[in-house]
Amino acid sequence: MNRRALLGLSAGGLVVSQLGNAFAQAWPQRPVKVIVPLGPGSAADITARIVAERLATIWHQPVVVENRPGGDSLVGISAFVGAHDDHVLFFAASAAFTPHPFVHEQLSYDSKRDLVPIAGISEVGVGIAVPESLGCSSLKELVSAVRSQPGKLNWGAITSLDDFVFSGFLKSEGLIMSRVPYRDPVSALNDLSEARIDLALAALALVLPRVQTGKVKALAVPNPRRSTVAPELPTVAEAGYPALGYDPILGLFGPSIMTSEVRQRIAADLRTVASDPDLPSRLAPTGQVVGFVPTDEFVATIEAESAKVTTLAKMLDIHPGQ
Repeated sequence: MNRRALLGLSAGGLVVSQLGNAFAQAWPQRPVKVIVPLGPGSAADITARIVAERLATIWHQPVVVENRPGGDSLVGISAFVGAHDDHVLFFAASAAFTPHPFVHEQLSYDSKRDLVPIAGISEVGVGIAVPESLGCSSLKELVSAVRSQPGKLNWGAITSLDDFVFSGFLKSEGLIMSRVPYRDPVSALNDLSEARIDLALAALALVLPRVQTGKVKALAVPNPRRSTVAPELPTVAEAGYPALGYDPILGLFGPSIMTSEVRQRIAADLRTVASDPDLPSRLAPTGQVVGFVPTDEFVATIEAESAKVTTLAKMLDIHPGQ
C-alpha cells in the first residue's frame, strides 16, 4: 500500500474517531429513563434517585427513575431490554440477574448481550441477622446452634444470590436449616423481629433499625470490608466463614445498542457523581459505601460473581433452566 493510501486510511480513522466523540458529547438528546428492578425506598431506588439528580445537572436533560419491581427482577429487566433504547438505562446490582439461568426455566434475555455494564458507584452493605431471642452473638455460635438442632431452625431466602450463597454454605458445613422463601426483604425482617424465622440476610438499611429496637442481632457482613455504618460487625471472612462472602455493587447498565463512546461518556459522568463530597453522607443511612468502579473492574466483578454462582449451582446440583 502506498504512502498516500496509508495517509487516507489514517485520516479516515481520525474522522470516525472524531465523529464518535462528537456523538458521545451530543448524548443525551432527550430525557433519560433509569429503570430500577426494586421498589421505592430500597437502597437501589434511593441511590438511583440521587444519581439521577446529579446526572440531570451534568446532561442538561431530565433523568427519570422508574421502579419496576417483581418477578425476581425479571419485570424490570424485561422493561429495560424491551425498550431497546440508548436513552433507557438499568440500575441494579449484578445479583439481580447472575443467578437467573439456574432459577428460571426460560429467560427472555441474555445478560451478556442485553445488559452492558457501564460502571459501579457503591457497595451495598448486607447484614446476617438473627432474632435476639436466639441467643447467638456470633456466626460461630450460630453454626453451633444449627449443628445441635438439625432441621429445627429456619432461614429467610430473599434474593436468588443470597439463596445460592447460604445454601452452599449450609451444604459445605454439613448443616441443615429449613428454607422459608420471601418475595421481599421487609416481610422477612418483620418475621425475623418476631422470631418467626431464625436468620435472614438483608441490606443493612433494613437490618440496623431492627437492631436498634433490641429484637434483632446482627452477626456479620458478607461484604469484603467492614461497613462504615456498622464498623463493629466483622466480615464473614474475619468470622472464619469466607464461603458466605459476596460483594454487591450497584451500578448502571446500558442496552446492547449503546455505542462504546456513549458508554465511556456515562462512566466518566458517573465518576464525577461519585466524587461528590456530599454523596457518602446521603447514602450512609442505606448502609452503602460510595466507591466508583470503572467499567473493566465492574465487568470483572460481575464475571467473578457469575462464576461463583455456577460453582455453587454445581455443588447444590442445580442445572441451568432447572
